[in-house]
Amino acid sequence: MSGTKTGMLERARELQPDIIETRRYFHQHPELSFQETETAKVNAARLKELGYSVQTGVAKTGVVGDIGTGRIVAIRADMDGLPIEEANNLPFASANQGVMHACGHDAHMACGLAAAKLLSGETNIDGAVRILMQPSEENVDAELKSGAMRMLEEGVMDRVSAVIGLHVDSSLPAGKVAIMPGAVMAAADVFRITIIGKGGHGAYPESTIDAVALSAQVINALQQIVSRRIAAVEPAVLTIGSVSSSSTRGNIISETVTLLGSIRSFNDETRNKLKEEITRACNITRALGGDFKLDYQLGYPATVNNFTVAMLMNEVARELIGEENVITIPPKTWSEDFSVLAQAAPGAFMFLGCEVRGDRRSHHSPTFDIDESHLFLGPAILAETAKRLMTI
Repeated sequence: MSGTKTGMLERARELQPDIIETRRYFHQHPELSFQETETAKVNAARLKELGYSVQTGVAKTGVVGDIGTGRIVAIRADMDGLPIEEANNLPFASANQGVMHACGHDAHMACGLAAAKLLSGETNIDGAVRILMQPSEENVDAELKSGAMRMLEEGVMDRVSAVIGLHVDSSLPAGKVAIMPGAVMAAADVFRITIIGKGGHGAYPESTIDAVALSAQVINALQQIVSRRIAAVEPAVLTIGSVSSSSTRGNIISETVTLLGSIRSFNDETRNKLKEEITRACNITRALGGDFKLDYQLGYPATVNNFTVAMLMNEVARELIGEENVITIPPKTWSEDFSVLAQAAPGAFMFLGCEVRGDRRSHHSPTFDIDESHLFLGPAILAETAKRLMTI
């Protein structure tokens, strides 16, 4: 390894106490999507201290920090917590009742700020760094737009040549990172199907069109879409998570049944095919005398790592922490709105290992926690990757 490369890693290692302290502060003070006002103030103040030109109130509560001139490389970290009551007995457990950083965004911000500090201290950078402290990755507003969508609308990706970021991964050992080109996280869409029949008394079924019976046929058809209508080599998930009927009595035949579901896919062709096949499955209702209404909402697109950016990040990681610590993992069926930013400029997203050994903590659970011991690897890799991207 060259002195420059090891220097970035050692500088990041020196920041480890501050990274942990920052992560724990954010963990103790979580805020929900588009409500990250105090979180934003802290991020803005820290970036200003580092010499960044700071814009606040971006996408409602987001923060953008810029430093340098020339080719712009953006580093993104998300800020919002989840509506979960924390069950951990930690000295830095959430002080905000019913709100918790249960997916690692506290660590993402700490790593983003550390990367910002590493880059602000570089004297030989020929380019510009843009730090995106993004609100509302976990949710959308009344217009069904997430923080990344709102930030994109407000021009944060203007003139950005590349965007990079990371996500902690509680299933990956601390000290390991995963960086792969191509689709690394799924697109996630949701749908509501209202099956319409004709209600009536259970004693006279012949005078009705039973929406419950129709829904059984539809559910059966929906569950065959992935296995029979999508190519076996294309990963896809279709879930019916809720079934509710207009009848609450055993002797009343339902007028309507509502199905709530979701789909996950990794490319646009499969995504469109799934939507088409859901409509086809619902048409069973019309063949049997009923009807349906389908409300289909597109969520975040698949997160696709640009080959050049991802392979550069992979190379940086191997040089900094050793080839044995940079691994390849299967694409995750998680969904992330970093994907929106990565559609606006070539992007790459890294998974940073943080598994609590012997007690793996599930994301989005009341007991979620991370092994903090190697958080410094994240900012080291982000900062060195950003430096090199400026020269491409």
